[in-house]
Amino acid sequence: MLTTETPSAQHLDLDLYPTEKLVHTLIHDQFTAVEAVLAVADAISAAVEAALPRIVAGGRLIYVGAGTSGRLGVLDSVELFPTFSWDKHRALALLAGGHDAMFVAIEGAEDDAERGAADLRALTPTHKDVVLLLAASGATPYVLGALAAAREYQALTIGFANNPNAPVSTGAQIGITLATGTELISGSTRLKAGTSQKIALNSFSSALMVKLNKVYGNLMVDLKPTNAKLLRRTISLTMHATACDEATALSALAQCDHQVKVAIVMIKKHIAASEAMASLDSVDGSVRLALQS
Repeated sequence: MLTTETPSAQHLDLDLYPTEKLVHTLIHDQFTAVEAVLAVADAISAAVEAALPRIVAGGRLIYVGAGTSGRLGVLDSVELFPTFSWDKHRALALLAGGHDAMFVAIEGAEDDAERGAADLRALTPTHKDVVLLLAASGATPYVLGALAAAREYQALTIGFANNPNAPVSTGAQIGITLATGTELISGSTRLKAGTSQKIALNSFSSALMVKLNKVYGNLMVDLKPTNAKLLRRTISLTMHATACDEATALSALAQCDHQVKVAIVMIKKHIAASEAMASLDSVDGSVRLALQS
């Protein structure tokens, strides 16, 4: 039996716990997820380093999963655009059962390996692409089908599983085993197994975006102001990075379509938006290097 499916030897009377103890127990168990991700930090670092040159060359991030794992992949992919201005067409997610499976469980979809392969091939992958394969069990047929297809096209494959020696991690070029052990509610991998996958994906994609010059210091300076909250954030980030007043930040942002990176370089170097853009383009979007040039 898979570790993630094995009944836990702890809290055998969980259903008898008073509410306060029940909630505290469930929360405390989640700390195992953090420990599991920390244990494979080097493997995640290696995945970032392997993915970086392919993404710089124009490759895409392609997430593949089923159920909770697949939904976590969708979540990570869609957040890259508003957070880092990452091209929506370069962060794609395949979910067993398709779009509807994001909201309703599609029974049997995860068991179709041929569909997984077909869905991956439909994206016309290349050797520049990075395919992130997610499966708590590590043996989901839909994901394994996509893994086989990704390898046909020589894309970089990174497999995430919560069971040791799982086909998803052993079959990928980089395998990451998030050893979260048994679940407190037996078999419910939406608990700490899912939490560990969320942390691992978030750490991988965030680190990759930092390496792609989407961050200056620890500031997210390449966001898309797609709503009022993010619009306000562009102003505060510009003010924080340049120590300018609000009026100066607003003026600069208005001249560069609210691109925080450009506004920072404009203000700090006292140059026009067009010059700031050219300066950033010459150093692959690095604010730090643009300010030094």
